[in-house]
Amino acid sequence: MHLDQATPEQLRKLETALAEEYQTILQAGLNLDLTRGKPSGEQLDLSNALDGILQGKYQDTNGTDLRNYGGIDGIPEAKQLFSSMIGMKPEEVMIGGNSSLTLMYFTAQTCLHQGCSDADSAWSKESTTKFLAPVPGYDRHFSVCEHLGIELIPVGMTEEGPDMDQVEALVQQDANIKGIWCVPRFSNPTGCVYSDEVVRRIAKLANIAGSNFRVFWDNAYAVHVLEENAPELANLMDYCREEGTEHSIYHFGSTSKITFAGAGVAFVGSSTGNLAVLKKHMGFTSIGPDKINQLRHARFLKDIDNLKQHMDEHASIMKPRFEAVIQQLEAELADTGMGSWTNPKGGYFISFDSRPGLAKSIIALAAEAGVKLTPAGATFPYGDDPEDKNIRLAPTYPSLDEISKAMNVFTTCVKLASVRQKLANS
Repeated sequence: MHLDQATPEQLRKLETALAEEYQTILQAGLNLDLTRGKPSGEQLDLSNALDGILQGKYQDTNGTDLRNYGGIDGIPEAKQLFSSMIGMKPEEVMIGGNSSLTLMYFTAQTCLHQGCSDADSAWSKESTTKFLAPVPGYDRHFSVCEHLGIELIPVGMTEEGPDMDQVEALVQQDANIKGIWCVPRFSNPTGCVYSDEVVRRIAKLANIAGSNFRVFWDNAYAVHVLEENAPELANLMDYCREEGTEHSIYHFGSTSKITFAGAGVAFVGSSTGNLAVLKKHMGFTSIGPDKINQLRHARFLKDIDNLKQHMDEHASIMKPRFEAVIQQLEAELADTGMGSWTNPKGGYFISFDSRPGLAKSIIALAAEAGVKLTPAGATFPYGDDPEDKNIRLAPTYPSLDEISKAMNVFTTCVKLASVRQKLANS
């Protein structure tokens, strides 16, 4: 039954039944967590061969002893592997530590205070620095800007990526807008893949916004497919070469959800000029990254074909979890008017939209019932979802049994909150 077609009497009966069901759930004493997109233990086990893989051989292809200082921009094998993963040249890739978020923060901080190219290009020389934030989006991106004092301007997301009409109009109107956050393949949290047209228009932004504009292209889920027919992502750098805007992009990635989440390898791809700037300033913070970890990842993942096979093993573990969430949403909420959701073909999240004004209530009900969800508003800058409706679901870490229990709680909370809101407004 669709909520908008229910009579007041039907709503009251439904509220009573749902309230009883919710009380039963409370008595179960659950303690389940769907807050963050972490790999499961089964996924982490896929990379256990990293341990001991070097067998005491610590030289790279150039014969360099990687146990020593130096090599701040990474070893040749890692550059070759990750450049092929993101469709760039090895010399356009710099390898960092274990966290792409660290590289993103460092890059934003460098552009803000030291300059994208030289001291005169520092964003801080302007009265205000602003960034575009496609929403719903990734909370840690927003936190970087908030911490650095960069003002965030929300822009809408479509099924093909950011609303580029809105993006282009904003950068034309406001010279203080210096960048945009993007998760282009299996976007966090909607799971959408940017269309070729959107990628092409993003490549042109620096020609509209000016030479100090930067695209922070966080391709965190570049190889994280769940379906064989998952849509591909156009190569942003190829389009930038056509437009003469190679300087405008920073392409971030890591193996955090490929191998060990806390002991992977991060990298950034950009023009050689941009990388020279980052390398210069990074030299004040480090004498070199963990090159041993880079080498063992290069030896373990080997090449792009072997990497894809490895990710197929991840998909075999993840896909049933995503299917379990979608099946329960469809079984309990389809055609009820109580919510809508994405059905991504890759990535780590499912985005759920409740009826406006209910996300906080649903999350609070679920928390009381022992199911932790990402806080309401987390997918918007400053934690402010103006319609209070978006909820990010992260099904990768719990077991299938835990997902079933958690989704039973979630759908009950959605229905209870929706019916109570409808009754209050009747």
